Amino acid sequence: MRNLRKNLFRFSIFAGGIGFIVAVLGFAYAYFTVSIPDPNSFVNSQSTIIQYSNGQEIGRLGSENRTVVKLANIPIHVRQAVLAAEDRKFYTQSVVSPIGIARALFNNLKSGSLNGQGGSTITQQYAKTAFLTPERTVTRKIKELIISMKLQNQMSKDDILESYLNTIYFGRGSYGIETASEVYFGKNVSKLDISQAAVLASILRSPGYYDPSYSKENADRLEARWRYVIDGMVSENWLTKEEATAITFPVIRERITAGALAGPKGYVISWVVHELTKLGFDETQLQTGGFVIRTTLEKKNQKAAVKAMDSRGPKNTPDSFHAALVSIRPGTGEIVALYGGKDYLVTQLNGATQSITQAGSGFKPFALIAALEQGIPLTSIWSGASPQVFDDAGKPYPVFNYANEQEGEIDLLAATAHSINTIFVPLGIAVGPDNVVDVARRAGIPNTVALMPTPSISLGVASPHVIDMASAYATFAANGTYAAPFIIKEVLGANKGVLYEGKIQAQQVFQPDVMADLTYALQQVTSYGTGTAASSGVKRPVAGKTGTTTDNASAWFNGYTPDFSTTVAMFRDDATQSLNGIGGLGAFTGGSFPAQVWNTYTKISEKGLPKSRFPKPANIGGIDPVSYLEAVPTLDPELAGKFETGAMKKKKLGN
Repeated sequence: MRNLRKNLFRFSIFAGGIGFIVAVLGFAYAYFTVSIPDPNSFVNSQSTIIQYSNGQEIGRLGSENRTVVKLANIPIHVRQAVLAAEDRKFYTQSVVSPIGIARALFNNLKSGSLNGQGGSTITQQYAKTAFLTPERTVTRKIKELIISMKLQNQMSKDDILESYLNTIYFGRGSYGIETASEVYFGKNVSKLDISQAAVLASILRSPGYYDPSYSKENADRLEARWRYVIDGMVSENWLTKEEATAITFPVIRERITAGALAGPKGYVISWVVHELTKLGFDETQLQTGGFVIRTTLEKKNQKAAVKAMDSRGPKNTPDSFHAALVSIRPGTGEIVALYGGKDYLVTQLNGATQSITQAGSGFKPFALIAALEQGIPLTSIWSGASPQVFDDAGKPYPVFNYANEQEGEIDLLAATAHSINTIFVPLGIAVGPDNVVDVARRAGIPNTVALMPTPSISLGVASPHVIDMASAYATFAANGTYAAPFIIKEVLGANKGVLYEGKIQAQQVFQPDVMADLTYALQQVTSYGTGTAASSGVKRPVAGKTGTTTDNASAWFNGYTPDFSTTVAMFRDDATQSLNGIGGLGAFTGGSFPAQVWNTYTKISEKGLPKSRFPKPANIGGIDPVSYLEAVPTLDPELAGKFETGAMKKKKLGN
């Protein structure tokens, strides 16, 4: 029996020795075969930040909300708070904690699973976060230890701490200390005080367990751990007891759950992404590249657009209702404001850049320009009788004025102010529908918008985007200079190098004297015509044109000052559905809510800007009245009477 015991003892020693040798050889093999891989694709990524033209932030892109900061820009008390919470001997002890590992191993064996308890220094946490999957296996744990040891040999402690602080998850979608500072306290990490730093250091262990926005229990746990962190800073002589006693628990921001694309901002961000992809930036780059996108948007203008829609637009609208606004700086093409809808999370169709709807009388200036280019003056006299019937490729084309108004014989200036359909149709016929189309194209209506050279072209039967009309009217405001609209001003890489710079693409497309007369005519619209609601209280010159389509299915106001060209449009999903009744209006026209929104936007956005003036009219063709009553003869007047009754009476393109 004694010999048996001796033999068993000798065997156990031998087996243990063999096991130790195998373990050592296995670890050695693992050490030399496990390399430090590239971090997981998103770990070292940064959020792409989208900014206003002045550098203030609009929003961010990225699967992880992260902004990398240098350790030097992280205050020492913030670093100390994190060390007090996670690894107080970080700078003095080895990367691997033997006691911690032993404790973790004991707890894991006791529980029967590898649950990840204890044993993790900051270096190990960084290795786990940056280089490994979240699986809980012995193999992964060994890799974590090996990578941690190699990191310690290849990186300084400061570098490891900096990387850790930029990769650790703090909850609320925020990765890294800088973004967490913004999310929880609304400030940069450089502005955090000791109390706020201790909160973030407490939360990072388990955001779902400590974030106070989830429950009162979380709030209680957070305060207890916050006190633990403060006490730890005292024990490490980073704080005195007197300083610690004077520190109070800070106020934490409410958790925002609506999402980065909620509200009108979502339409701006989505359009910026759309334009960036056209420039060659793919989705992966935008999600992980840490770019800074400087847009042309002016913060003052953008906020004015939202406020104008909220305060002057119709209330309690149906789900099918849409409202949009685009404002452009004349001569440059810079989009200074873009409102694509009320909430991007509700509908992703951008009303400003993607939706199309009939333009109505907003197209009449194209016919007027064609006339001025052919020497037809604003003083020319036309018949405003309603209805009138014209020839359209051998078929009768009946035209009514809005509400069948009878204007008699008036000049083009008054016809523009009152938006007389029965004058602008024959005007377009007289100058040639092809020329009206040509003017629209030169002004800025793109080839993607179908324009048919028929007698109805002058009444806006075409369906452009809101941005198209804003661009065209910007050409008028710039005295005939068309500038392609753009929203991307500059793209900076993660190292702040310039990757793209937007350029003004402008050319003279109309003569200044033609634009001077056009602007003078459109000023009458806002002075005494259909668009007076737009100019009320605006202490600067205003020119523009209302647009209301058949059966009031869409309503527009296109207007400009010397500073901005702005288009406001309201419409429904179904182009055949009327807007009438929405907002309590029996007749929903371009001169109602669209003009009111335009008015408020303009007053806010132009407040404080130096006053400027439009050029004086050139009086093309002289100032003496010229009769054009016979320029385009109508069909038999008796035929017009037949169209005045029944369903046709409703088919009126409005003002």
